[in-house]
Amino acid sequence: MEINLISDTITRPTIEMLQAMVMAKVGDDVFNADPTVIQLQEKLASMFGMEAALFFPSGTMANQVAIKIHTQPAEQMICDKWAHVFNFEGGGAAFNSGISCCLLDGNRGVFTAEQVTSGINNSENFHLPITSLVTVENTTNKGGGACWNFAELKKIKKVCSENNLAYHLDGARLFNALVAKKETPKQYGGLFDTISVCLSKGLGAPIGSVLLGAKEHIKKAIRIRKLYGGAMRQVGFLAAAGIFALDNHIERLIIDHERAKKLGEALENSSLIKKVEPIETNIVIFYVEDKVNESDFVNALKEKNILISSMGEGKLRMVTHLDFTEEMLNTVIYELYDLNILKLV
Repeated sequence: MEINLISDTITRPTIEMLQAMVMAKVGDDVFNADPTVIQLQEKLASMFGMEAALFFPSGTMANQVAIKIHTQPAEQMICDKWAHVFNFEGGGAAFNSGISCCLLDGNRGVFTAEQVTSGINNSENFHLPITSLVTVENTTNKGGGACWNFAELKKIKKVCSENNLAYHLDGARLFNALVAKKETPKQYGGLFDTISVCLSKGLGAPIGSVLLGAKEHIKKAIRIRKLYGGAMRQVGFLAAAGIFALDNHIERLIIDHERAKKLGEALENSSLIKKVEPIETNIVIFYVEDKVNESDFVNALKEKNILISSMGEGKLRMVTHLDFTEEMLNTVIYELYDLNILKLV
């Protein structure tokens, strides 16, 4: 039995989700004629209390389109130094939108309103790029699934409003944050100009993200999505998976969070592990002791059919998800104990 903890993107559709996909009514979405895509977009827009939504093949494309909507070439986006939009989207902000990034030194991917204020350039100084956008990521990927404090997000919104800055949320794992913090989608819909939400991570759909915003933003997004090659035809089969995920897989995210915490406890009890980052949702980030070779640790687990990933900077990562069962959890805990006895060095 292979146990894959590399990411929550590795899940496969459940039988019930596949049945919903097979039964989906479809049309040509390029002509806005796919009823299931329209249903998904309207469902999410309603959930978040936002005017409109648009289905995308990936979260990266949704984020990149949002950046393009809110900026002009030679302007600047403020984000965290660990932000997905800066680190893991192929340099898209520079390539697609021609902007630079002001990288804030946050705590586990989370920064403050004061830091945003300090990063805003003086628009009268023609030597500096004009600051036009602030992007936050919730939960933070490289920050180990950390959740933002909503009060701080409101303070950042105030800074944005006072300085005429757009405010985008990369909500790749937003539903994990909502469940963990007992918050609502409408709280976020009332705060941000645009929000991208992913359906293929914790929610278990095979593909897809949705960008939410005002009608004027989504009208622009349709054109830019076409420009980026993201317009799709009978994509309602995939949208049906997203609808099923929203209806059935949100509340169960708490199970993933609980299993992540149990993994963290097992790691903390191991003499091979130097540090485990705080665990708030479904991502577990940890560091091996200096005497332990990182690759040897990963390979030792791989020999036990347990797959984990390295995030660089000495970080190792496990991510719990829909396909990670209680039996698998117990197996991983046992194998970690076994490695501890072997004193892998």
